[in-house]
Amino acid sequence: MGKYVIVIHGGAVNTDPSTIPKEKEQKLKQGLEEALQAGWEILSRGGTALDAVESAVQSLENHELFNAGKGGMLNLNGEVETEASIMDGQTLRGGAVSGLKLVKNPVSLARLVMEKCKHSFLTAEGAHEFALSQGLTLLDPSYFKTEEQQEEWLEIIQGAQVEHANKHDTVGAVALDQHGNMAVATSTGGIEGKLRGRVGDSCIYGGGSYANNDVCAASCTGDGEIIMLAAVAHEVYALRKYKELPIREAAREAVAMYADKLAGDRGIIAVDPEGNIAIESNTNVMRCAYRVGEEKPFVAVWKKEVDKHLRK
Repeated sequence: MGKYVIVIHGGAVNTDPSTIPKEKEQKLKQGLEEALQAGWEILSRGGTALDAVESAVQSLENHELFNAGKGGMLNLNGEVETEASIMDGQTLRGGAVSGLKLVKNPVSLARLVMEKCKHSFLTAEGAHEFALSQGLTLLDPSYFKTEEQQEEWLEIIQGAQVEHANKHDTVGAVALDQHGNMAVATSTGGIEGKLRGRVGDSCIYGGGSYANNDVCAASCTGDGEIIMLAAVAHEVYALRKYKELPIREAAREAVAMYADKLAGDRGIIAVDPEGNIAIESNTNVMRCAYRVGEEKPFVAVWKKEVDKHLRK
């Protein structure tokens, strides 16, 4: 049995520090700690990377301070539309879903698509029908809405230019299990004020998520449009595979890839087959956490905390 690692993120964004006061920072860290623990416990007892990333992301989807599942951003119509993907680095199989309005844990539906469906991506009504066929309980749309998100929605439709700490959030996890297998899961409520039917990078293989046992597993967060167009998660893979860069350098280069043409927020977490990790972003906020084996877990909200820790 080998080394095991889990890394999670709860969104990268550039924001005025005043939008995340100390009390909120502590709540965010607590949410990250709980999600990290959920995934780590599975890995520590010899469980699979797939189970670990699903469990960690489920925890974040259930936490209203993160933009995935409950607490997802509202579109211009005042609806929460979620999306998610999961990918198995051993088999290169994946499941993805988008346009969800009634599914409590989008990542779990993505897992069912991967394992129980002949397709690898389902959306909107078809995804809901598949969820029902698999016995998932659908919830009333009111479950997903929080007071904070509804206030932000009102400001957006009224044309207010406001600074929020929650914009562009996404949650994700990458893991390496004791059997040497890797997996990735990514989930989001999208961007604030999006048009109905907008799809982001979180459910796009190679855009917001990618896993391959031979090379790496990577999950992205930030501005979905540019992450898809720059194929950011796959760039981490390509830089590792073809340039043979260390995982941190590959992630750093992927954050900067085509930045002159595709400007915006980007964040990446990644792990390689040896259990080396990367946490990179071009933002001042990078909500994240990781744990390697029995080592002490690390949890952070601010990018400067991450940089200081990883330089040690």
